[in-house]
Amino acid sequence: MFTTPKPSDSLPDRSIYERRESIVRSYARSMPRQFNRAEGVWMHDDQGGRYLDFLSGCSTLNYGHNHPILKQALLDYIAADGIAHGLDLHTDAKQAFLDTFEQVILKPRDLDYRVMFTGPTGTNAVEAAIKLARKVTGREMVIAFTNGFHGMTLGALACTGNATKRGGAGVPLSHVSHEPYDGYYGPDVDTADLLEQRLADPSSGLDAPAAILVETVQGEGGLNAASPEWLRRIAEIAKAHGALLIVDDIQAGCGRTGNFFSFEDMGFTPDIVTMAKSLSGMGLPFALTLLKPEHDQWLPGEHNGTFRGNNHAFVTATAALRHFWSTDGFAADVRRRSDLLGSRLQRIADTYGFGMRGRGMMRGINVESGDLASAVTSACFDDGLIIETSGAHDEVIKVLAPLVIDDAVLSAGLDILETRIRDAMGADHAANQAIAAE
Repeated sequence: MFTTPKPSDSLPDRSIYERRESIVRSYARSMPRQFNRAEGVWMHDDQGGRYLDFLSGCSTLNYGHNHPILKQALLDYIAADGIAHGLDLHTDAKQAFLDTFEQVILKPRDLDYRVMFTGPTGTNAVEAAIKLARKVTGREMVIAFTNGFHGMTLGALACTGNATKRGGAGVPLSHVSHEPYDGYYGPDVDTADLLEQRLADPSSGLDAPAAILVETVQGEGGLNAASPEWLRRIAEIAKAHGALLIVDDIQAGCGRTGNFFSFEDMGFTPDIVTMAKSLSGMGLPFALTLLKPEHDQWLPGEHNGTFRGNNHAFVTATAALRHFWSTDGFAADVRRRSDLLGSRLQRIADTYGFGMRGRGMMRGINVESGDLASAVTSACFDDGLIIETSGAHDEVIKVLAPLVIDDAVLSAGLDILETRIRDAMGADHAANQAIAAE
């Protein structure tokens, strides 16, 4: 199933990267190969190595690499000289996407959102969302949460918790208060109560917010999954205090948690939803900000972007919606596979006294050490498994396998992960287990 990659010392000259590419690059450091082809759940390098992808472009490739139906739709569109770039002009591709999104996604879920085409990435969607919330409410403060990640442009970065990423801003990141996420102080402290207390106290120093911005599962923050009860409380608090509730569904959306939206069936409806990553279906840049009609208070052109009209992404997104979301079959299969993933990871975690994190097909193991997590993921890569980490200290080994992965292939990848965790834990752990068994 797996092809053993060649050792790095046998690779061709790659000095161009050291000579010309910025040192800001990161993934290439832990995965030093030159990839040249990908199909389904597999990536191939130019030296004959084949790798099982448990990263999926950080949840950008939920349907795998180059899905044949999406690829053919794009090829047909290009062959017919379809519009590639259209700013916000009306095009056949945009109409098809909007019609399909309305019929396949919004109406079956009884959701009434206007669709705002922002710039091409998730941070553009977040910038639009917080700017709109400030415009609608006339307020400046945004409440975000500890360990949240929302993007790298200044407004979204101000809402992001990670100190390293914030440190790259070069200017103060203001008008955001980072409140404790669900479980931040442990299971005995209800952080929604703390937030309500702060907002209700006129002497707390917390200004009335324009918005509360939250991820239902914190993808980069360590796969912390908020409970439905906590999220409902946050929605109630936002409404009671005149703030708009923004759900960042950029990583957790498009099926990653088992439904198209990660907040489905939780008993609340966000005022604004941000989407990107797997929205296009095959890695083409595409982001949306969904907003309730009463909040659509923009002036024409007040917020725009050159690449908000990526018609190639409209084409593949439409194909993805029609193929995967026209019935509940795909979502049901994702939920079934999520149970398999969760059960297997829980067994591995229990074996070593670790904790499992996440929800749906967005799960991982908290090994409590960034060094240990790095050692495990590096060893997995040597075995042909692409897998990465998240969390405040990179201590969570994160599984973001494509949602279309075959059960047997998923199991084979988890076998590698389990073996490499066992190897990293070493003989001391095995000895301790033997003593405990006695």
